[in-house]
Amino acid sequence: MLRHATPSWIYFGGLILTLAAGAINAVGFLGQHHQALSHMSGTVTVLGMELARANYAVALHALAVLTAFFAGCMVSGAIIRQTSLRLGRRYGVVLSLESAALFLAVYFLRHGANTGDYLAALACGLQNAMVSSYSSSTMRTTHMTGMVTDLGIACGHFIRGATVDWFRFRMYGVLFLGFFAGGVAGAIGYERFGYDTLLFPALLSGVAGVGYTIVKHLEHRRKARERHPA
Repeated sequence: MLRHATPSWIYFGGLILTLAAGAINAVGFLGQHHQALSHMSGTVTVLGMELARANYAVALHALAVLTAFFAGCMVSGAIIRQTSLRLGRRYGVVLSLESAALFLAVYFLRHGANTGDYLAALACGLQNAMVSSYSSSTMRTTHMTGMVTDLGIACGHFIRGATVDWFRFRMYGVLFLGFFAGGVAGAIGYERFGYDTLLFPALLSGVAGVGYTIVKHLEHRRKARERHPA
């Protein structure tokens, strides 16, 4: 779990990432296949259900979405490799790949190709695995089940007078509000712009990657000045 002395940019970064994921998922539900793209629980259910109904075309699509999400997680894990948050690690690379995947997704979805769904799911896998890596698997930004569970537990502890982890409560609250706001923005955007709405999370993840790179550069400069004061 992240330490309680977490810098403010972590909160802001989490908000940006959940905004992006919420928007992607809204577009997935409102698009041609009406299917979640940012989390896989429903997709696995669809896969099993449609196989049982011998609806193999829909089952194959669900399997492809699941495979794409898994591939994104695998690529993210190969790039980052560590399990604690530290400036200098290659989060910016993962965020740049996510942004590129979403821009490509828009291109394919404009042309009616299912590849767009798969690229959007891959982008979500990249992001979720990255966040899971630096938070030791206690945080997610592409689905809210764990967040809502832990928020409920915290409220239960508060009611009975037990100790509440307020850091986790604040962090999860920010992530929940971000995902919710992303869903609202994605739905409004889809009504007006269709699949071009995915340009919004593509830009968000790209900005997050650039922002991380800037923060990393400034931190390196600060440490260099501390080592070699004028």
